[in-house]
Amino acid sequence: METLETLIGHTFKDRRLLAEALTHASLCRRRDGPRVSNQRLEFLGDSVVGLLLAEALYERCPDGDEGVLTRWRAQLVSAQALAARARELNLGSYLSMDAGEANSGGRERESILADALEALIAAVYLDQGLTATRRMVLRLFEKPLAELVKGGGAPAADANPKGHLQEMLQAINQETPRYELLQSSGPDHDRWFEVRVIWGEKELGRGRGRSKKEAEAEAARQGLRHPVLSKNPA
Repeated sequence: METLETLIGHTFKDRRLLAEALTHASLCRRRDGPRVSNQRLEFLGDSVVGLLLAEALYERCPDGDEGVLTRWRAQLVSAQALAARARELNLGSYLSMDAGEANSGGRERESILADALEALIAAVYLDQGLTATRRMVLRLFEKPLAELVKGGGAPAADANPKGHLQEMLQAINQETPRYELLQSSGPDHDRWFEVRVIWGEKELGRGRGRSKKEAEAEAARQGLRHPVLSKNPA
């Protein structure tokens, strides 16, 4: 745990908060498991990280209008972006979860990593307040923040993965990919959607997100990595 604390630049006064932030809900379903998972912390962390990144964008982009700043914040707090920051910390290796969840790839699952990072941010906030959390968040997000502000937004393929995937597939033939909702889960304030993208008879990828739009975008990103595109380059 000390390595993780070094990476985030924060030493916990209350280490129970750190343990809670790293406890996946699957472990609580075991008869001998803990009673509290990181879900409540994730709920709080979602708001905290959104506030701090909105503040950072407001300060760094004095000429940015509301629409631009809202779009950039959405990019920074998307499940994909949060999971990327979590992977930089190797956060999955610190998570406590049921063996079945771990064996099914849970330590690398985007939604689990995104939730865990939000829970960790909330744990820092409860442990030592907003100033300490601001230091941690800016430390984690400095590179994507700087790239976003300097570049005026994400590259086209990342900003519009559905459009990029459609263009590449239609260069092979004229068939359009379609998106199917597989499931939605969670309470209204924390609902997750899972979607798959299909082209012809092939499933190209799956994605999860807090809206169908975000899930479709993640499915498209997975689709862009499918071997069918490397075998049939545009």
